[in-house]
Amino acid sequence: MDHVALFTETSRACSKLITNCYSTSFTLGIRTLDKRFHLPVYSVYGFVRWADEIVDTFHSYDKAALFADFKRQTYEALDLGLSLNPVLHAFQDVVHQYGIDREFIDAFLFSMEMDLDDRNYNQSLYEQYIYGSAEVVGLMCLRIFCEGDRAMFDRLREPARRLGSAFQKINFLRDIRSDYEERGRVYFPGVQYERFTDEVKREIEADIRADFDAGYAGIVQLPRAARLGVYLAYVYYLKLFHRIRQLPAAGILGQRVRVPDNTKLLLLLGSYFRYRLRAI
Repeated sequence: MDHVALFTETSRACSKLITNCYSTSFTLGIRTLDKRFHLPVYSVYGFVRWADEIVDTFHSYDKAALFADFKRQTYEALDLGLSLNPVLHAFQDVVHQYGIDREFIDAFLFSMEMDLDDRNYNQSLYEQYIYGSAEVVGLMCLRIFCEGDRAMFDRLREPARRLGSAFQKINFLRDIRSDYEERGRVYFPGVQYERFTDEVKREIEADIRADFDAGYAGIVQLPRAARLGVYLAYVYYLKLFHRIRQLPAAGILGQRVRVPDNTKLLLLLGSYFRYRLRAI
C-alpha cells in the first residue's frame, strides 16, 4: 500500500471513530449496510458531524471564524484532492469516488452557517434549512448506494429528500426546548415557543407523517445492499415519532424523548427478520 492510500485509509478510520463516539444509532445503521458502504458513509457522517459541532457546541470560541476556516478547508480539499485534516480528506475522497454533487455540499454548509445566527424561520428559510441540513445528507448517501446508476438516483431522489426531511423535523420537535433555551431558535415557521399547543403539535406531526410515507416508498426500491440500513433508520425514527405523538405539547417541552437501547436492539432484530423474509 502506498503512503497516500494508507493516509486515506487512516482518515476513513478517523471518521468511523467519530461516528462510533457520537451516534450509536447511526453506527448501528451503517453496520447493517453491505460492508462496501461502511467507510464511505462513515466519511460522510464525519464531515457532517464536525461541521455541526462547530456551530452547535463551541460556544466559548469564535464559531463564525472556526466555521469559515472549516469551509475554506473543505473547498480546498475538494479542489486539491487532499487534506491534512483526516475528516476532510476522507470526505473529499468519497465525493470524488461517487460523484457527490458540489451543490449538495454548498447547501449543507450554507445551512450550517444559518445556525451561527439566532433567527426566526419563515417558511422559505425553514425549507431551505431542512434541505441543506438533512435532505442533501440523504442525497449524498444515495449517491453512494446507487454506485453510479444515474437513473436509479433520479428515481429515488425525491423519496430520499422526504425521508431526510422527516428525520430532521422529528429532531426539531424532540429538541424544541433545548433549541430555544440554549440557542434561541424555533425552527418551525410561525410557531412561538411560549404558545406551543397540542393543536400546533398535531399540525407538525401530520406534516412529518406525510414525509415518512413518501420516504418509505423509496426505501423499498433501494438496492438490497443498502435497504436494511436505511430501513433501520426509518423504524428508529418512526418509534421516536410514536413516542413523541403520545405526549401532549407540554410533555415535549418538559423532557427530551429518546428510544432506549434495548428497544433499539428489538428494532434491529425485527428489521433484520423482515429483510430476510423480503418483507422490505
